[in-house]
Amino acid sequence: MSSSSSAFSSVKLPAHLVRQAREAAQPQRRSVAGQIEYWATLGRIAEETGLTVQEAREAIARYDAAARHAEGVDPVSAIEARFLAAESSGRLAQAVRDTVLDNRSKAPAARRAA
Repeated sequence: MSSSSSAFSSVKLPAHLVRQAREAAQPQRRSVAGQIEYWATLGRIAEETGLTVQEAREAIARYDAAARHAEGVDPVSAIEARFLAAESSGRLAQAVRDTVLDNRSKAPAARRAA
C-alpha cells in the first residue's frame, strides 16, 4: 500500500469484535469505527494512568462537556482536534488524574479504604 495523505489505515479485526462494536455503537450513535476508537481511547487512558474504565469514561465525558460549553457545539473535527491537542500535551491525562483525585476525595472513607 502506498503512502497517502489520508490519516486512516486499514486493519483486520475479528468478526465478533466488529459485531460487538456495531451493537455498542448504535445506541451511542457512533459508527463502528468510532466505537472501536472510543474503546481504544478508554483502554489507553486506563492503561497509561491506572484509572478504572469508569473513571476514564467519566473524564472523557467531562472533557467533552467542558469543550462544548466553552465554544458552543463544534463540528466533530474541531472536537477531535482539541482532544488530540490535549492528549499530546498531557493536559488530558492531567485532567483525568485531577478528576479521579477529586472524585476519590468525595468518596466515603469506607469506600476509599477498599
